[in-house]
Amino acid sequence: MVKLMPALTQDSFRRRLAALAFAIAALAVLPDAALAQATYPDRPVRVILPFGPGGVADITARLVAEKLSEKLGQNFVIENMPGAGGIAAAHAVLAGGADGYTLAWFTSGTAISVALFRHLPFDPFKQFVPISAVGYFGLVFVTGADSPYHTLGDVLKTAREKPGTLNLASVVVGSTQDLTAELFKAMSGADIVIVPFRTTPDALVALLRGDTQLGVDFYAAQASSLQSGQTRALATSGAQRLPELPDVPTVQEAGVANFEVMAWNALYAPAGTPTAIVDKLNHAIGEVLADPDVKQRAFNLGIDAKASTPAQIDAQMHAEIEKWVNVIATAHIPKQ
Repeated sequence: MVKLMPALTQDSFRRRLAALAFAIAALAVLPDAALAQATYPDRPVRVILPFGPGGVADITARLVAEKLSEKLGQNFVIENMPGAGGIAAAHAVLAGGADGYTLAWFTSGTAISVALFRHLPFDPFKQFVPISAVGYFGLVFVTGADSPYHTLGDVLKTAREKPGTLNLASVVVGSTQDLTAELFKAMSGADIVIVPFRTTPDALVALLRGDTQLGVDFYAAQASSLQSGQTRALATSGAQRLPELPDVPTVQEAGVANFEVMAWNALYAPAGTPTAIVDKLNHAIGEVLADPDVKQRAFNLGIDAKASTPAQIDAQMHAEIEKWVNVIATAHIPKQ
């Protein structure tokens, strides 16, 4: 025999009706940000880079985008938009709107652009909000394998005894590599000639040919020549030794007190992007960069994969701009 449920009393019916009405009302007033967090992302996300394909930033961005796609269930698509100062890329991100579906890949080069350009046509502080750092990576001072210089101290000794006779190869005036060379020259007091080349391969050829006696570039750009024995590392630019080169001293250890340069990558969004989306992306990036596979793949590129809070990367950007403003002024590099 089927047992029937007791009929609803009038009071219980009213209570249930009231509860249902309350739930509907709550949904109606649910903040847009909360709804965005619940559904985001529901279509592909563009990440626009101010660099061409194949470089350290591009490879890193694609690694992170691949893992974010897996974690959040939508494709994170890398778009390369190289151009001076990252201006074209920044404008493209702003044109995409503040809905979390068009993101910017900023770097320490962005801070240099703020310091270097007289009228940079975008403001990384007013027009963008930080999401998270992605990775940090140092530069390496190298010499040719047949060079008589076996330590950075040897280079500094010659530069002081024979001023103006040593050439230091960098890449593009105003680049991180070039300004690192200028900072080294200023802080060491060494009278060396900085020679900026168009590309890293051009700088390497000059070094191997003996046209320059010293070079400086990111570890990833020099890993092949270091591993093949064409070049020899003399010092690294960070406050601590690079894990990839544990036997190579820092510039500080080699005798230039307080010298420190670490490049970095970070993800930003247009100002006005809902805080809930920024928080969701920050949390996802933190989980992605904690993945041992991602850490190892980044390590192989000379990158310390490390997330941050938005406030931390914002402070990093401010500090970097201040540093490079001073370097540019000291080196008398003309504003662009």
